[in-house]
Amino acid sequence: MTSVPSDYLERVYAGVLGKIIGVYLGRPFEGWSHRDILAKLGEVDYYVHDRLNVPLVVTDDDISGTFTFLRAMPDYDYARDLTPAQIGQTWLNYIIENRTILWWGGLGMSTEHSAFLRLKHGIQAPQSGSIATNGQVVAEQIGAQIFIDGWGLIHPGDPERASDFARRAGSVSHDGEAIYAAQVVAALVAQAFVESDIHALLDTAVGLIPRDCLIARMISDIREWHAQDPDWKHGFAKIEGLYGYDKYGGNCHTVPNHAIIIHALLHSGGSFSRALMIANTCGWDTDCNSGNVGCIMGVRGGLDAIDRGPDWRGPVADKIYLPTADGGRCVTDAVQEAVHVANIGRAFRGLEQDLPKNGARFHFSVPGSVQGFRCENPESASLLNLCEDDIPRCLAIRLKNLACRVSTETFPLPESRKMPGYQLMASPTLYSGQTVRLQVRAAVSNPHPIIFAPFVSVYDENDELRRIEGLRPTSGSPTGLAPGESLTLSWEVPSTDGYPVAEVGLEIAGMGEPVVHLDWLTWDGAPDVTFKQVHGKTWKEQWVCGVSEHATWGEPFRLVQNEGTGLLMTGCREWTDYRVEASVTPHLVVTGGIAARVQGMKRYYALVLKRGGGVRLVKALDGELVLTEAPFSWELGETHHLALQVEGNHLAGFLNGEKVLEYQDDLRPLTAGGVALILTEGRMATQEVKVSPAF
Repeated sequence: MTSVPSDYLERVYAGVLGKIIGVYLGRPFEGWSHRDILAKLGEVDYYVHDRLNVPLVVTDDDISGTFTFLRAMPDYDYARDLTPAQIGQTWLNYIIENRTILWWGGLGMSTEHSAFLRLKHGIQAPQSGSIATNGQVVAEQIGAQIFIDGWGLIHPGDPERASDFARRAGSVSHDGEAIYAAQVVAALVAQAFVESDIHALLDTAVGLIPRDCLIARMISDIREWHAQDPDWKHGFAKIEGLYGYDKYGGNCHTVPNHAIIIHALLHSGGSFSRALMIANTCGWDTDCNSGNVGCIMGVRGGLDAIDRGPDWRGPVADKIYLPTADGGRCVTDAVQEAVHVANIGRAFRGLEQDLPKNGARFHFSVPGSVQGFRCENPESASLLNLCEDDIPRCLAIRLKNLACRVSTETFPLPESRKMPGYQLMASPTLYSGQTVRLQVRAAVSNPHPIIFAPFVSVYDENDELRRIEGLRPTSGSPTGLAPGESLTLSWEVPSTDGYPVAEVGLEIAGMGEPVVHLDWLTWDGAPDVTFKQVHGKTWKEQWVCGVSEHATWGEPFRLVQNEGTGLLMTGCREWTDYRVEASVTPHLVVTGGIAARVQGMKRYYALVLKRGGGVRLVKALDGELVLTEAPFSWELGETHHLALQVEGNHLAGFLNGEKVLEYQDDLRPLTAGGVALILTEGRMATQEVKVSPAF
């Protein structure tokens, strides 16, 4: 319990990669039958998105749920006794009803939607997902196992504990055989860190569920069929005959799809690529099954297993979108998520956090990683994750022409904003006023010096990108780099006039096909930004909408909340000490105002005006608590200027320029998070929102 494998981060990264590769591979033909797949695609041994005219990297519930619900662990201090009710509260915090993470198919149609409605109306987990509450057919659909891989990733070599946590997490929305299937998947992931034999893995996992349950009996049948006949197509025919979709009710039952996972593992011959081919060619819920198989096989074989087949990694480039109520975490990548997951596993064991290169956002510390970096023109340069004896692992940029631009996404790019399927809701990860820092190195073998300059791309009034170049450094100088020379540079992102920053990158020029090593790139500090209405749509899209309606006629921020409390949110979980302010006009509210250190729909500090008179400083954390309040007479329709400053554990609220409330929160303080406009039941208007360093 006190240690993790020496290659823990790399193996977690392989599991995360396997998950997203599997999902991206299977998503374009999700729900197709085996016969339709063979007729239209043949055996699926590589990505087919281009053949079906859909994007490869997409938002998907399998990915969003997996890496979001696991955040119950840090949110509840890595508790060993983490409860289903606390994981259910995590659902309520990060999910925005009818918009993020889940398939919103309706009560009794979508299992997860049904469970969310139970949670929303006060039925705590595990009752929220139970057969007694929702009926057996609804409770035994596929959702528990598709979100479960992370609970195995944080318990390397400890399948018993992974299975136990999978039971707790799965019971938020599911029951019965769906729970047993989820326990098997989580146990397989956990044990794959220390065991490679597929049969031994299955022995361990099945030993953790009731011997007489349907999932255990089905796995036994599939193993017997595999022993009798090595042809996977013959085995699938038997699965279809005895455990097919026609035998189980609902839209997407656990049993048939779990059968595909086991079948693909057994017939894989230990090959990551073959396992994915079988899982996807069999059909049914292809992205879910392929994602689970990819994670298990990724952990089992590591990066070598993924790289042994076709180029699975290149087209994906580590990219992930996680649309949740924490919008600053949406634009992410497999390395960042692997670091988050591995550090949950480490913290659970009382180990120090592993933060490569002092916690840099982009550090390229795991083999093959590019963390979403791309060349604006692929003909101008190539990118390679490089590790040599005399330099740390880095991103090597080799120029093919005289100049190139390389960058990574900080807010969805134009092509991503049009993404079909699950709604993409995101806030930028980088803002005006923050300090970007990086370290670069010119390769010793370069024939001539190179020059480079950082840039950011921001949206304009036509929702197109424009570059801000020639940024003035606060340290270092963007001059030439001689062969073998390195430079650490920092600069402040200038004002973007309210438009979101979409990319950060480097422009490089040099002769003789030089190589530049990007060692790391990161940013920090409080933003200094004014959010206001400007031309185009992206100024509005950088706000994650957790209110009933965000209208822009009359005022840029005309907010309506029909029931309960809603938040319109932007910013990042990394923001710590700052000041947020806005002039608000409550037209019909119970309470309304501004919020800071927002970590979702149920975790924040807020300064609000209370209908009937008064101003309050409140904290939302497993319920809402009034920290302090003061009398103040006001009327609906009046405009009042609110400011909330957070610095350390000290909170200060200002009303119309005067400090009216203070509080020192030393009991489970919220230490970081974004900002929001907040209101309870009614309508409120605001012209602009300003965020600046605390003073």
